Amino acid sequence: MRIPRPFTALAALSMTAVFLTVPATQAGADTTTAAVGSATVVPLQVTGDPAKRFNLIIMGDGYTEGEQSTFAADADHHLNVLWSIEPYKSYRNYFNVYRVDIVSGESGVGCDPDLSAGRKTTPLSMGFWGGCNASSVQRLLTLNNSAANTYANLVAGTRSANRQILALANSGTYGGAGGTYATASGHNSMSALIAPHEIGHSLGGLDDEYSYYSRGVDGGPYTGGEPSSAHHTLLTEQQMLDQQKKWWRWLGEPSEAGGLIGRYEGGLYKSSGVWRPSQHSIMRTLGYYYDQVSREIMTQKIAAKVSLIQGSTPTASPVGADRVLWAEPMHPNTHSLTTAWSVDGTELSGHGTSLDLRTLSLSPGTHKVTATVADPTGFVRDPAIRTALTATRTWTVDTSLATTPAATGPGFLSSTPTGLPVAREEVVYAETTHPDDGVPAVTWALDGTRLDDTDGDLDLGAVQLTPGDHTLTATSGGQTLTWTVDDSLPTTGYELSEPLAGSGDAYVYNGPFTMKLTGQDDQPGYVVRESRVDGDGWFNYFGWPTSADLPWTFSESGTTIDSLTYGKLPRGAHTVEYRSIDAAGNYGQPKTFKVTTLAAPPECTTTITGPRKGALVVTSGVTCLNDAEISGAVTVRRGASLVMNRGTIKGGLTSSSAAQVHLLKAHVNGSIAISGTTGALVVAGSDITGAVSLTGNTTAEAAVVTGTTIHGAMACAGNTPAPTNAGVANDLTGAGAQCGALVTTSQPKNRNLSYEAVQPSRG
Repeated sequence: MRIPRPFTALAALSMTAVFLTVPATQAGADTTTAAVGSATVVPLQVTGDPAKRFNLIIMGDGYTEGEQSTFAADADHHLNVLWSIEPYKSYRNYFNVYRVDIVSGESGVGCDPDLSAGRKTTPLSMGFWGGCNASSVQRLLTLNNSAANTYANLVAGTRSANRQILALANSGTYGGAGGTYATASGHNSMSALIAPHEIGHSLGGLDDEYSYYSRGVDGGPYTGGEPSSAHHTLLTEQQMLDQQKKWWRWLGEPSEAGGLIGRYEGGLYKSSGVWRPSQHSIMRTLGYYYDQVSREIMTQKIAAKVSLIQGSTPTASPVGADRVLWAEPMHPNTHSLTTAWSVDGTELSGHGTSLDLRTLSLSPGTHKVTATVADPTGFVRDPAIRTALTATRTWTVDTSLATTPAATGPGFLSSTPTGLPVAREEVVYAETTHPDDGVPAVTWALDGTRLDDTDGDLDLGAVQLTPGDHTLTATSGGQTLTWTVDDSLPTTGYELSEPLAGSGDAYVYNGPFTMKLTGQDDQPGYVVRESRVDGDGWFNYFGWPTSADLPWTFSESGTTIDSLTYGKLPRGAHTVEYRSIDAAGNYGQPKTFKVTTLAAPPECTTTITGPRKGALVVTSGVTCLNDAEISGAVTVRRGASLVMNRGTIKGGLTSSSAAQVHLLKAHVNGSIAISGTTGALVVAGSDITGAVSLTGNTTAEAAVVTGTTIHGAMACAGNTPAPTNAGVANDLTGAGAQCGALVTTSQPKNRNLSYEAVQPSRG
């Protein structure tokens, strides 16, 4: 949610002032008796001089001295989720990250979870309801801007123009805001996704793409002119193409947030009359990535916070032709910037970030030498943004000048941070000193074995790595840098609620089911887990909106929480992919399982449980046998329905022209003959000791026989549609006539074990 800037300022004026009773300290100092309001600056990632980086400052509010470890864990969670989302992932090296541990005298923040909780006296005066304003909305979490700035100023070298403040509240309640600064609750299940959404507002100037301002209240039609927003339009796709406007360059491509880039109605808090690029993105639905349109803008905005050329040979005065020129570029994590050199407009080839003028044999006189640094990222297609991702340095070279080399020895000036593991496909850099009379050599080695000479950065993706962790070194002038290369990919496991049928990686359900994903890695740090359904966008697994400890719930209608619907899954067959991303940025190998969802059985009009002697005849309504034991045969008459959940029929089952028949995890000690069913017919996870005959069933949806063991022959004839096994094969002892895939033998099942004992986790 974006909050209007005037509201933010007004809210700040009504809050208490910042207090700092004890000077801020650096990490490692003794804070055992830290006073309320004191702060400790903890560098989490430093990639360069703060004056030359975009500085992310994460500060906490409402965390007492004894709760600082909770804040550290919350910050780690938020940060690793941020690094899993592009373009933050690729441009991680553009950021310095600092955590500011602020000691609060009270635990928690104001008006959490409602106004009756009242205000709290905390250093940042954070509070829900827009700072305890009854006319605001509950989830709007604001802070005292002046206090936040005071604490941010403790991080030397940062200022408002080169930093982004993210304030986390000690709360498990859903909430956040994006204005000048971004806020989020610290440990709500979805809170780590609030931050990148709000930074999309604060940094990228992106607009909300959802169709309401207040949840549950339809935004109505949009009535204005063409929006200034880069990711909203009134134009049709053809008009975008013809006029070459808005996101015409991306139209028709698979969206990073799922589906195709196109034209989807709703956005800018309006439900109709305005269109956005994708079905869902993080600016519409928390959990998905930025689509390409928003990602391009965020790439531009991140790059604008740094100089693509971090330093160079001074350009103010002419230089001699007897020296080396250099231009130090920025270093993304996933690729290298390009450096092109030209002399008097003629491009040179074969040079990196340094140019030895002595090798050019320049003619006497003056010459113009230019270095052009550009970002070749595929995230950008707009030429104007591409130009913004280009920087130049120009020197006048006078061949009559002589250079007296400064006494600069070889060594390193900056590098990929060495205190954190690097990913297996990361581009690692080690920036050397810049003598006037040479280019220091860098020797790279992996596990002590020297690598082939590399030109500038080392692309680990081009190095043949064996699984496991490795030691990478770079040496220059007697100085050595060392990194741990994390080539042990994270693993993901899943746990499902008990299915009707299934084992291995295929399951059948006839109602809501839950999925829990667990991620593990050999290195410390929060492991991000993701899933996607039927090839849609990857979706961050955060547990359930009400609790990170609860699994995700899928159902045909979905679950509505605070006017938003979660986990809606249409009836049918689905493929679920799942993977993890570790703290270094490695993607685990995606794996899949398949789920087929069936219609739920009808509601019971008669319920039988426990033992029942003799035969049973169902003549009307819906008879449910719930863990019942019928000592005789069961007959289902025309128009009636039978639903059997577990239990045993000690005789056979005959059904003729029934409305519906559902045998779910049932044992039938005899034969089954089902004919003329007009509604639903499901035999799932059952055990049949005799023959099975399915004839003339004309069900609305295909009859399903799935995950069932049949100890006799099976015959199928005249069924419309043809029966299906819903992706889970059956075990058949006897012959199978005309039953096609239903009779395929599956893996043996131990029916004496509970589902959890058979398969508690897969991955």
